[in-house]
Amino acid sequence: MTNPTQHGICFFFTGLSGAGKTTLAEALAAAIYKQLNRPTTLLDGDVVRTHLSSNLGFSRADRDTNIRRIGFVAAEIVKHGGIVISAAIAPFDNARRDARALVEANGQFILVHVSTPLSVCEARDVKGLYAKARTGEVKTFTGVTDAYEPPTDAVIAIDTSQMTVEAAVTALLSLL
Repeated sequence: MTNPTQHGICFFFTGLSGAGKTTLAEALAAAIYKQLNRPTTLLDGDVVRTHLSSNLGFSRADRDTNIRRIGFVAAEIVKHGGIVISAAIAPFDNARRDARALVEANGQFILVHVSTPLSVCEARDVKGLYAKARTGEVKTFTGVTDAYEPPTDAVIAIDTSQMTVEAAVTALLSLL
């Protein structure tokens, strides 16, 4: 493999809300900086929705557009030798494959399935969204009223109810 200090890399995290994507992404970014002395760009799903995709809703087409936008930005970062970590639900396989194609035209794409079970994600319910989905207050919510297509092509699966953040980061760094 090419030296990870010289080429662009995208870690693309997918998983349900509350699975631990952002927590893992932030810890991985810190570890990459510490071990490789390389800054990392984090494309967090909530932040992207606020600043890049605020015009989109939650229909399948809008969700796919959001992930394709993330893929485009990630590809631009990778093209210039950067490291990017995307942490978005990315529920649909076709949009993840489109993001992969954009990134792989310029560098390495590592699909990470944060496979924490729905019951654990729902118990965490950090944002209160599962409760709102169960009562019908939120109409379209991945894992409750809308589909999540688990990836069949992930490089690694991490269940944060079974693996510590430190162990997960070690496993992710070993992929470099």
